[in-house]
Amino acid sequence: MEKKTLSAGVIVARHEGDSWRYLLLRVYSYWDFPKGIVEPGEDPHQTARREVEEESGLKDLRFGWGHDYRETPPYGSGKVARYYIAETKESRVVLPVSPELRRPEHHEARWVKYEEARRLVSPRVVPILDWANSIIAGKEIPTPPETG
Repeated sequence: MEKKTLSAGVIVARHEGDSWRYLLLRVYSYWDFPKGIVEPGEDPHQTARREVEEESGLKDLRFGWGHDYRETPPYGSGKVARYYIAETKESRVVLPVSPELRRPEHHEARWVKYEEARRLVSPRVVPILDWANSIIAGKEIPTPPETG
C-alpha cells in the first residue's frame, strides 16, 4: 500500500458586510486554500496554522467551529490534503518571500465569496468548500463516514 503524503491547511473565512469571504491563494492558474506538508512529528492542526501564517501572514485564527476536518481523495503521487475551518478578523494578506524559492510561494491572494471560490478551486476541493460553507453559513450537510 502506497504511503500517503499528508498536507494540512485551513479554509480561512472573514465576515465582511452581509457575507462571508474565503481566502484563496493562487500559484500559476491554480487556486487553493493555504496548506502545506505535515512535517515528521508535527500535529496536522499545528501544520495548518503554521502554513496559514507562512503563506499569508495571518496569525489571528479562531477555530470556533471546532477542529473537525475534511480530506481530499488522494491526488498526484498519493498526496492527501486535510482542511480545517477558521475565522479571522484580519483582512490584510501578505505573500512573504519563501527562503527556499527566493520569491513568494503564491502569485496572488484574494478574499472571495463562496460562489466565486467554488468557480476558482479545483474540482477535488469543491466538496471541502461546500462542507465548510455549510458550517459557516449554519446549514448542516450530511457528514461522510471518513470524517476526522
